[in-house]
Amino acid sequence: MVTLLTRQLLTGVKVLAVLTLVLGLAYPLSMVAIGTLVPSQDASIRDASGQVVGNAHLAQEVTGDEWFYPRPSAGEFDGLASGASNLAATSPELLADIRVRRADIAAREHVDPAAIPADALTASASGLDPDISPEYARLQIARVARETGISERGVEAMVAKNTAQPLLGFIGEPHVNVTTLNNDLANSLADSSDHRTESPGTH
Repeated sequence: MVTLLTRQLLTGVKVLAVLTLVLGLAYPLSMVAIGTLVPSQDASIRDASGQVVGNAHLAQEVTGDEWFYPRPSAGEFDGLASGASNLAATSPELLADIRVRRADIAAREHVDPAAIPADALTASASGLDPDISPEYARLQIARVARETGISERGVEAMVAKNTAQPLLGFIGEPHVNVTTLNNDLANSLADSSDHRTESPGTH
């Protein structure tokens, strides 16, 4: 009886020691190592002065033809009202909204309505998705270049910088983050404004 209790006690001590090493030492150290190696997950977007102006995971409403437009939002880009319209694909209300959006975008971008991609006409499930298709981004390049005075090649470079490719080359679709793209655009415009206000002798 004593031998059995001793054996069970030793087994329990061994299990405790192993679990302590694995869960109390090895696991925390591995998490610290991963956290050190993986890039920061901070999605805050800062302007040229370092001020937080948005989040890379959230779309923002834009006004003005100098900016890239995100997808429509059923909740008017309100984080507290995130969600879809829940209208069916055959809903007369949704079809009417799409017709209006197509006409507005065609007029704004000076393009054939048939050339407008679907993501420009429909909201995402959350209404806050910052990503648009490369096709919709390219559709807006000429207007943004014209309104900002930046060359089309410069605007194209910004779009390329903010374009993410499919994971592992085949999971998902290429997409452009409009929120980070517009922030880069704002920083570029701010830099240009600063340079114009400097005296010629500052360079």
